[in-house]
Amino acid sequence: MSSIVSGVADVFQLLPLMAIFGGVVVGIIFGSIPGLTATMAIALCLPLTFGVDPVISLSLLVGLFVGGISGGLITAILINIPGTPSSIATTFDGYPMTLKGEGGRALGLAVFYSFLGTVVGWLVLFFFTPPLARMALQFGTYEYFAISVFALTLVAGLSGGNMVKGLASATLGLLVGMVGLAPIDAYRRFTFGWNALDGGLGLLPVLLGLFALSEVMKHAAEARTALPSSVPPFRLKGFFGVTWPDFRAYLPTFLRSSAIGVGVGLLPGIGSGTSNFLAYMAARSASKTPEDFGKGEPRGLIASESANNAGIGAAMVPLIALGIPGDATTALMLGGFLIHGIQPGPMLFTSNAPLVYSIFTALILSAFVMLLVEYFGIRLFVRILAVPKHYLLASVTVMCVLGAFAANNRMFDVYTLIAFGALGYAMLRFDFPFAPLVLGFILGPMIEKNLRSALMSTRGEFLPFLERPVTAVFLGLALLYLLWTVASALLKRRRRADSAAVDPAR
Repeated sequence: MSSIVSGVADVFQLLPLMAIFGGVVVGIIFGSIPGLTATMAIALCLPLTFGVDPVISLSLLVGLFVGGISGGLITAILINIPGTPSSIATTFDGYPMTLKGEGGRALGLAVFYSFLGTVVGWLVLFFFTPPLARMALQFGTYEYFAISVFALTLVAGLSGGNMVKGLASATLGLLVGMVGLAPIDAYRRFTFGWNALDGGLGLLPVLLGLFALSEVMKHAAEARTALPSSVPPFRLKGFFGVTWPDFRAYLPTFLRSSAIGVGVGLLPGIGSGTSNFLAYMAARSASKTPEDFGKGEPRGLIASESANNAGIGAAMVPLIALGIPGDATTALMLGGFLIHGIQPGPMLFTSNAPLVYSIFTALILSAFVMLLVEYFGIRLFVRILAVPKHYLLASVTVMCVLGAFAANNRMFDVYTLIAFGALGYAMLRFDFPFAPLVLGFILGPMIEKNLRSALMSTRGEFLPFLERPVTAVFLGLALLYLLWTVASALLKRRRRADSAAVDPAR
């Protein structure tokens, strides 16, 4: 008990509180600008923590983490460009709400449920770190393979009503993910003798090209149409636009999405870039009106933001309890520990327990700071829509180029950005969905790496996969989901045929 009190008291001092506030604000700025992620914010600010008290430096890093993940919702909702990979699914319904004049309400919902999701992640971190960390530690290549395959089957639900185009997009994503050196044996694939391709294609340039540069090209091609020249009016009813009846109606979506975010966050290597997809598709599958998703359905927005923020606390569970970073962001936070001579792991709870509870306190305080900063900034954020089109598109293009180059400091990533911008524009013109391509690109290398590692351990036999309970369950769920999707599509086709037979005018 004394460790808890001491840890909390260490944070409630001027410098740690200033570090939390500054970290959240800077994180929101980085998260909202396409190409500048929470990972980049932590990487740039990590040198500032040298020679600083560990409580202050870790408070800063936690604030950057929370602000960076949440900040991506701003541009995702207002201009259909996700600031971070964790906000990709936010664009699916957030931007349609903006087009309907509900940009303020969309921001209010996203900010409020981002906060609640962060609180859920904090509760998991605070109360369930030891048992959940032990559970995640038992997962091996078999389990990761099965989970990745199950996630990839969600392509069927991300196809936007055209299964053929969705599968074609996912296949292209898998092929793009195979560019570079193969896992395990480092065999060169699809490099065409170009050494720059040995490391594969970077996630950030690919995402910026597909989601940001393609939008710039689209608006440039439609030069006679303009972005709104004045700020659309909006009103927030209730708390952040959420009335009590709304809260009760959205509660199942929030709880389910937060659970998905926690589950994905606990598994190293998957990250919030996948959890927002999974939560979105789960919300769509559970909805009685799935056809409303993608057209401004608040539940889709809530699902994405609840999941990616719930994963913040969950991703820190293996970092603190086991010393295992769950993703690139927590890997940088691990560096923040190590530069102060602190080794995360089971012994941290006995050797420096007050510091652990200081981190827990910094996380929940960062959630409240994020809530206040983004709430009072909603009207300022919406004014982005009043910026003249030519200024806004030019600024987005510059930030995309800078973000792509800054990822690895090489021009090849800028060329990748341009190539995928052209590809994204072509996909928009011919109505091919982006989401399956992104999911295939992210999950393809994970599936291949874990499958090859598992097959090496079983000497090519697949039966051991089915002998592991978690692996068998997820592979079974993947099969059931595919069968259910095919059956649903056939049933809808039959209903349309019956309706056409009854009413020939259709």
